Amino acid sequence: MNRFKHGARRFGLAMLGVAAAILVGCGGGSEPIEPFVPKRIMAFGDESSAITAQGKKYTINALDANSQLACYNNPIWVQSLASHFGLVFPQCNPEAIAAPQGQMFAKAGAKVADVRAQLDVFFSTGSFNAHDLVAMMAGSNDILELYSQFPAVSRDSLINSARDLGKQWAAQVNRVADSGGRVVVPTLPDMGVTPYALKEKLAKQDTDRAKLLTDLTTEFNTYFRLNIRNDGRVIGLVLADEMTQTATRYPAAFGYANVTDGACLTTVAITDCTTKTLLVDSNQETWLWANDTLMSPGGQSRLGQLALQRAVGNPF
Repeated sequence: MNRFKHGARRFGLAMLGVAAAILVGCGGGSEPIEPFVPKRIMAFGDESSAITAQGKKYTINALDANSQLACYNNPIWVQSLASHFGLVFPQCNPEAIAAPQGQMFAKAGAKVADVRAQLDVFFSTGSFNAHDLVAMMAGSNDILELYSQFPAVSRDSLINSARDLGKQWAAQVNRVADSGGRVVVPTLPDMGVTPYALKEKLAKQDTDRAKLLTDLTTEFNTYFRLNIRNDGRVIGLVLADEMTQTATRYPAAFGYANVTDGACLTTVAITDCTTKTLLVDSNQETWLWANDTLMSPGGQSRLGQLALQRAVGNPF
């Protein structure tokens, strides 16, 4: 375990060195640009970014040789960001670092309004600065809630609600950026390509249910992107919608063998899903989804890579 963690730190420092060399090389003799090295990381959002107090995650949890939870393996995207910079969240602190510089505000089931409340709690006792990396991801639960109102609520009305939610989400991201934090924020994964959407499409023939979920996701993301302060300086945008769409169209190109089913047994809660509670022939790396709506470690890993590229590449 220690070798794994120390190796991750050495890799992270090496990557920072490479990034610094590239930036200096592009400067053409001007003052070198120092790479962004955060001193703290905070995670705000829903279950896609959350770790429980027991170290459990809302994906396929890893086990060690003694079948005990190994929270440092199968990292979710916010852990990938943290470990690159030598930071950890207290909810997964296997080396018992005395003062871990990660703060976990993300909670299962959180919607945009809940993240606003998470930020209210944070601002009541602290503030952000230019050395804070703030990972934010929310909206999926809002989209699923909107979708559940169809057909009692019309498609047009739901689309308008998705647009408004996108603007509300942008306001929360801007709130962090305006207060000095450096934000990495993915767009919503396309909820219309999830296993849940495919099941809904087959079960209900009144309209193309998968397309409706895609349309709601698209409108949310569009109005979010139109309203964030995306000047490339304080907000790093990650295109999780394009990631899931492209992986679904061309799974083999991304190393996925299954992009239509969840790998976890449906008889266990997602936080209790481990490498020992998977469907026969499923695989945590080559199946995109852990359950009907949440990504597997393979999906989280890809999202983490894209987020890290933003965190390292943006001129924070």
